[in-house]
Amino acid sequence: MGRRIHFVVDPQGWCCMGLIIFVWLYNTIFIPKVILFPHYEEGHISFVAILCYYFCSLFCIVSLLRASVADPGKLPENPKIPITEREYWELCNKCNMMRPKRSHHCSRCGHCVRRMDHHCPWINNCVGEDNHWLFLQLCFYTQILSSYTLILDFCHYYYFLPLKKENWDVFVFRHELALLRISAFMGLIILGGISGLFYTQLMGIFTDTTSIEKMSNCCEDISRPRKPWQQTFSEVFGTHWKILWFIPFRQRQPLRVPYHFANHV
Repeated sequence: MGRRIHFVVDPQGWCCMGLIIFVWLYNTIFIPKVILFPHYEEGHISFVAILCYYFCSLFCIVSLLRASVADPGKLPENPKIPITEREYWELCNKCNMMRPKRSHHCSRCGHCVRRMDHHCPWINNCVGEDNHWLFLQLCFYTQILSSYTLILDFCHYYYFLPLKKENWDVFVFRHELALLRISAFMGLIILGGISGLFYTQLMGIFTDTTSIEKMSNCCEDISRPRKPWQQTFSEVFGTHWKILWFIPFRQRQPLRVPYHFANHV
């Protein structure tokens, strides 16, 4: 699970994802060129600051690309239903296929997704059982990268010593102020939006409910956790090792959870 390539043909999703990649490229190219490398050459910052920025940028783009092409939990056409779990399956009234409870039919993708949280145009994919952990990593590392970028923009003008060597024939230095203002504006917008989204995602995991379940009010007492938070997070990330929750390069192995415990809706 989670290893199949899932590609959604949606021009709107392509535009949204292209905008995110543009913002990532903009900050990954201009911030080191305008701030990190010049201040490192003059001894104002250490090389560790540059490595940390590129590591955050790498983890951010990897989680974005993997979340966008990972299979979110698409159900096969003829699923094999164990006899002991048949009572926990239901018929979808849109595609007339059997699906586990807590699955949802995505009208944009045209199929049912196991434990679907929502369809996200910014990754051009559904957020479901098999790629929810990548979406959480994307939100987490986007917040870190945006915050790091805003800190660098601020420190460049109000904390770091003025640069002594600048090649004003280079485009980025002749338009330094405009480029950094654009970077700060994009950082503030993305940080504000992602922080709110990340908070709702964390609350959904703590309460063991999806965004669709909250909107449809189909859960009883959704504010009360049904499982310990370690259990719900382990199920989303596919491992009990908390250090692996932050690694976007691995493969997720779903934990075996009995249907009578997992399907409470």
